[in-house]
Amino acid sequence: MTREEFQAAHGIIGDSVEIKEIVDVILQVAPTDITVLVTGESGTGKEVLAKALHAASRRAGKPMISVNAGAIPEGIIESELFGHEKGSFTGAGDTRKGYFEIADGGTVFLDEIGELPIGLQVKFLRILENGEFIRVGSSLPRMVDVRVIAATNKDLEGEVRHGNFRSDLFYRLRSVNIRVPPLRERRDDIPLFFHEFARQISDKNKIHFAGVTGEAMELLKSYHWPGNVRELRNAVESIIIIEQGRLVDATNIRKYLKDLQHTERPRHLPVFAHKTPEQAERELLYRALLEMKNDIMDIKSMLGNRRAPVMQENPEYVEANVDQETSSGSENIMRLDEVEKKMIISALDRFSGNRRLASRALNISERTLYRKIKEYGLD
Repeated sequence: MTREEFQAAHGIIGDSVEIKEIVDVILQVAPTDITVLVTGESGTGKEVLAKALHAASRRAGKPMISVNAGAIPEGIIESELFGHEKGSFTGAGDTRKGYFEIADGGTVFLDEIGELPIGLQVKFLRILENGEFIRVGSSLPRMVDVRVIAATNKDLEGEVRHGNFRSDLFYRLRSVNIRVPPLRERRDDIPLFFHEFARQISDKNKIHFAGVTGEAMELLKSYHWPGNVRELRNAVESIIIIEQGRLVDATNIRKYLKDLQHTERPRHLPVFAHKTPEQAERELLYRALLEMKNDIMDIKSMLGNRRAPVMQENPEYVEANVDQETSSGSENIMRLDEVEKKMIISALDRFSGNRRLASRALNISERTLYRKIKEYGLD
């Protein structure tokens, strides 16, 4: 099977050098049982590559179980992965197999492995080394034959340095590391994604799509796509369905990508290629403060326009008033934790309390969001 045929068969979109190299690596390692670590920002399509790896392996006829480590509460993740015996803890009414037993002979795709509790990492390392595990509440070692594909949007090497991730597990995982570049690093692939998503969505909803103008496509390519391929697909779906298939021009693009105006001028926010939880939260606060700054500038502009006649009549009055505003305004500045709390409340309201969608919008893990909700008393 050629690279192009493989991409078409497994939904791997892209003609960039980076994607071609990734597919070549997949074709080389898929027939083996070597553990693969897929790294990249959220929404870049890591699970698509994991599914392609499984489908091209000798285990293709066996199940592939996808597990999001960041979405499982820390108190039950060991039971979810390795199973438990009846009565081993409150609520364990029956013996239950874990994901590794269910996937015996197949593949386990463990997403957000950087969120795996450090106390559980040694048990995960054991199953990587020799396939051995123990159910919660049991002392009997069990064996499984499972291939592991792990994924993360974190800098695991940095997590090791900070003591959040075991070094032995990190070195075991990185035998083969496939890095999926963000969409902004392969802008020439954006038209391919757009047209494929447009075809899928218009066919599914029986809408005739009239196409996209060249100017509109250039705007799509210039956008920074913080949510990567996932964000692009959501944007295409909104455009086609709400516009009912009409020709998409630059005006449409600006309307549906409201953050585009910020990317058409220099951005001065720090960029973290691999975000730790602290970096993600810091970036969240920077974005909030930037938005607040823009709002304050707009308000000042409006107030300045209203006061223009007064300035002409009594400049001394206006000068005193400005000084008074400056001194009193400093007392009303929101603390960073208040800004963060406000953004979390806003995200939860926007998605009707759905924490998974809210955490994606905030670009933090679900576990971090749960912790923040508890910290701010929002549960």
